[in-house]
Amino acid sequence: KGGQGGEHAFLVDIAVDPVEGTDITAKMVANSVAVIALSEKGGLFQAPDTYMEKLIVPPPAAGKVDLAWPVAANLASIAGSLDRHVRELTIVILDRSRHEELIAEVREAGARVKLIGDGDVIAALSAVMRGTNIHGVMGTGGAPEGVLAAAAVKCLGGEIQGRFVPRNDGERARLDAAGVDLGRVYRTEELAPGQHIVFSATGITDGDFLRGVKFFKDGARTHSISMGHRSRVIRFSDAVHLWGDDARVTIQV
Repeated sequence: KGGQGGEHAFLVDIAVDPVEGTDITAKMVANSVAVIALSEKGGLFQAPDTYMEKLIVPPPAAGKVDLAWPVAANLASIAGSLDRHVRELTIVILDRSRHEELIAEVREAGARVKLIGDGDVIAALSAVMRGTNIHGVMGTGGAPEGVLAAAAVKCLGGEIQGRFVPRNDGERARLDAAGVDLGRVYRTEELAPGQHIVFSATGITDGDFLRGVKFFKDGARTHSISMGHRSRVIRFSDAVHLWGDDARVTIQV
């Protein structure tokens, strides 16, 4: 809403995943989250529902890697930017049969591999935040999740590179209709070009840095992270939700 001039409409792009990691949510495995990103119109890439090959690195390695390089070369660059040896790196990869060769290459180069069942958006955040013992994300996952990850990565100063990988002719047609260059490596500023990006994630299950939902009688407690590219503010918030008019609870810190 505006001031004296009344109401004003602002067009925005929204990317959302109410349950990022449906399988791990069903199994109560770590790192399931609800995520949303918003930007001014045109600020988020409109990615069709297909696969994307991704490389995500923390801020010190931004601009020092390339998805077109061999795996070992990127690992060496990440390690150098963090003042570590390659053997001291941990790389997150989705546990899929399509990644067998990639996993072997990462391990042959000397780095450790953390395999996850789902949840590559929260893995992206873990890779660009200090203290998680995650130093990068590699492999192929969902393209819409790649855009969500790009919004967060941009706010946190890391880097994501992505290349669209259609699984069939139908997906290839949708990518063509969207004007996607299949051979092109898309970078952070192309996947999330907006200057007013905001991103938020709420833990569903306990994870690397977000606590999951904790239920109590007539309510629940949630833990979230929110951030803005322009505001340069990253905020963790702890919320108690009371259900019903008569719901009451003694708050424990």
